[in-house]
Amino acid sequence: MTGSRTSLAVVLALAAGATALVAGSPRTAQAAPPGTKDVTAELFEWSYASVAKECTSTLGPAGYGYVEVSPATEHIQGGQWWTSYQPVSYKIAGRLGDRTAFKNMIDTCHAAGVKVVADAVINHMSAGSGTGTGGSSYTKYTYPGIYQPQDMDDCTSQISNYQDRWNVQHCELVGLADLDTGEPYVRTRLAQYLNDLLSLGVDGFRVDGAKHIPADDLAAIKSQLSDPGVYWKQEVIYGEGEAVSPTEYLANGDVQEFRYGRDLKRVFQSERLAYLENFGEGWGYMASGRSGVFVDNWDTERNGSTLSYKDGA
Repeated sequence: MTGSRTSLAVVLALAAGATALVAGSPRTAQAAPPGTKDVTAELFEWSYASVAKECTSTLGPAGYGYVEVSPATEHIQGGQWWTSYQPVSYKIAGRLGDRTAFKNMIDTCHAAGVKVVADAVINHMSAGSGTGTGGSSYTKYTYPGIYQPQDMDDCTSQISNYQDRWNVQHCELVGLADLDTGEPYVRTRLAQYLNDLLSLGVDGFRVDGAKHIPADDLAAIKSQLSDPGVYWKQEVIYGEGEAVSPTEYLANGDVQEFRYGRDLKRVFQSERLAYLENFGEGWGYMASGRSGVFVDNWDTERNGSTLSYKDGA
């Protein structure tokens, strides 16, 4: 999602509109049950200082329940968005702000009545070598004081076959050093990182690239958290005929339902809105109480598969 307030309004309006159709009557339609405040604003690549201001000026007053922020780790150098998804250490020392800025954002958003979901990159590390945004030196498979080559998965080639479970969950996503999440040390180290974020007041996690981590490994990591019941949303993109299914991850927490946004775009652009009468589980989606649904996110906006601000009100 882009960072403009207009985009957020469009997303909320679309979500409310879809709910109205499901409810069957505009007089009874509502975006969420009273008091739950479960609508999330995804402020992708916003600095933590900017998120704090937005919580106070816009999100809190508008009734948003959550804000989802980009990963809080030291990462590779560069201004591109994807550098945030190549961690080199678990220090909060990235392009978007340091530890102080991150903590201030959480406190400010909480004061505005908005909870914070942190995007967590725990499947992999970087694809190259150099010096990170916080000064840490690293190579692709060696991260001093954190990981050594033996902590990586044995497959060092890129994922090439989504019909092969082992290939998807043990090989490298676009060439990124893949962590061996079946290893006890790696699980514990990842839990330490997430526990650090919890100690700063984070209210939940969006697990990036969860499809590439066996569900049992994620369960083992989550069991080591100081709050094992913390909100947990997993990115597992549905693909027809693929070896790994989103439903495998429901035992751990919510799972993002990518089909929702794709189908919504198709109906709005080329079909009849009346088709949305039973939108949701009636379309074969995962149970609504465990599905993280969205109109648009940064990946789907980039590839054009969902509605975005470019489609107008």
